[in-house]
This record gives sequence, C-alpha cells and structure tokens, in this order.
Amino acid sequence: MVSLISFLLVIGICVIIHELGHYFTARVFDVQVHEFAFGMGPVLLQRQGRHTIWSFRAFPVGGFVRLAGMGEDHEEEVVEEGRGFFDKAAWKRFLILSNGSVSNILLAMLLTVFFLSGHGVINLESTEIGEIMEGYPAQTAGILPGDAIVAVNGEPVVSWREMSERIRSTASEGPVHLSVLRKEASLSLTVAILPDAQGIPLLGIRPAMRRYPVLEAFSSAFAYTVDMTVEMVRGIIRWITGVEKVDVTGPVGIASMAGDAARRGLWPFVTFLALINLNLGLLNLFPFPALDGGRLIFTAGEMLLGRRLPARIENFIHVSGFVLLILLIVYVTWQDILRFF
Repeated sequence: MVSLISFLLVIGICVIIHELGHYFTARVFDVQVHEFAFGMGPVLLQRQGRHTIWSFRAFPVGGFVRLAGMGEDHEEEVVEEGRGFFDKAAWKRFLILSNGSVSNILLAMLLTVFFLSGHGVINLESTEIGEIMEGYPAQTAGILPGDAIVAVNGEPVVSWREMSERIRSTASEGPVHLSVLRKEASLSLTVAILPDAQGIPLLGIRPAMRRYPVLEAFSSAFAYTVDMTVEMVRGIIRWITGVEKVDVTGPVGIASMAGDAARRGLWPFVTFLALINLNLGLLNLFPFPALDGGRLIFTAGEMLLGRRLPARIENFIHVSGFVLLILLIVYVTWQDILRFF
C-alpha cells in the first residue's frame, strides 16, 4: 500500500508539473486549451472551467493538455480563429512543447535546493565530526560530535579524506597522536586504533552534515542538475551504442523504489522525487516520435527550413512512435514484474 500511494504521489506531481508547463505557456501565447487531463482512459470526473475542461481519468499514470488545432478537437469544439496551436509562430510552438520538460527540470532543481538547505549533505571539505560510533576508539578517547581533527601525528589536515587517509596509513605504526579543536580549545589526544574484523583501522567517527544557505543551495543545485544531466545523456548514448548495459524500469519498478524511499523518510523521498522529475524532463526531450522531443525536432526543422512537413506524414510518424512507446512500456513492465517475483 505504501508503494502504491508513493507511486501515485510521485507520478501525480511529475505529470501535473509537466502538463502545467505546457498549459501556462500555451495560455501566455493565447493558444486555446480544450482540456487539461490527469490520468488516461475514461473520464471519471470533469469540470468546465472558464477556458478549459479539467478532467480526472481512470488510470492515473499520465496526463495531457489538449490544445486546439492539433488534430484532437472534438466535433462540438470550435477552434477560435488565430488561437490554434499551428496558427502560432514556430518559435512559440517550440516553447510550448519544451516547457513541460523544463518545468520538471526546474522542479528537480527546487527540490535539490530544499534538500541542501533543509537536510544538508555530508561535509567532506572539513574535518568536523558529526557522529561518534559506539564501541570504537574515538568514544574511548573522549572525542565528541562538533570536534575537528586538525592534525594527525603533527601533520596538519584540512579535509575529511586527507585526515582519514593519514590515520589509516599511520595506525599500524602504533598509537596515533591527534590534535583536536573543540570550540575555542585545543586538545592533544593519543589513540590506539586497532584493525576491525575486516582488517581496517577505524577511529569510529562520521563526518558532520553541512546545510547550505539558500542562495548557495541554488548554485549548487544548478551545478548538480547539470552534472546529472550530462551523466544521464552519456548513459543513454552508451546504452544505444551498446557500450554499456543499462537497467530500465517501468511503473512497477518506480512504484517499488518510491515505496522504499517513502519508508526511509522525508529526505530520501525528496531526493527520489527530484531524480524522477529530472529523468522525466530529460527523457521527454529525447528526439523520439510521440515524445515532446520528437515534436521539437519537427518544429526546429520548420524554423530552419521555413516550411512544415505535411501534417499527414508527421502524424503518421508520431502515431507509429506512440505504438512503439506503448510496446516498450509493456515490455519493461513485464520485466519489472519478473524481477519482482
């Protein structure tokens, strides 16, 4: 039940944000919006708004914004003159198509900002101690959370990695002499660090967490999003070219992961939601027919060549891509079910 609720929450947030990106951009450029739907299949509930029908459909695994003039107009619907999708300039249509994915990517960034400023990340840039592990030499020596190790055997250390490597490399030679900074006081401690069951000498300390100020969190979230985007694109290219095998998951796998994240608490769920939004945003920009990216390719071609591909051919390509996409989702879902059992 937790997995199902978490899945519906994740998919709901991702889909609504994505479609709102399309919707608001269409409204800005005065494109008539017939319907904003959450879910697929038969209509369960719908309400006629001032400009748009808002509907909730039977299968909450997707959604759509139905724009005037895109070939999905109902018989009783009248497309107002000049307000159809293809009545607008190509650059405006390009922005309408792309802003669904942009909205998901921006949400991923905002969730990352929330995580960095609200929870923080392990700080490996300093030697400040965040936690003392019970039963290890650090506890016996009287080291406390908030202390910072500033020197090991008289050699200054400034980062967690440098300090950790220095301790491990000298622990086998005898007791380790630590210079510890506690608030304003300097302490000198001598600690015998014996190897654990795996033969690794552990002092028994964990690094402190660092919470970012909001402005710094924004810049760090932007850098993180760019890095993740580059890695995802590289992964897709390696998968397509056969260089690397990539595990692909569908609704069942996402539901399982969403449930695991929710059970671990708020912050794991926030990071999972950010990752899914980033994935959804990027994958929708992939130049595959029926996806936003496929439509963007046709629109970009129109902008460059000054004329549009015949609507009949373009629609055939998108319908073919949609069929392939559904078959791929069915295959991936079946693989998820096999893995589950």
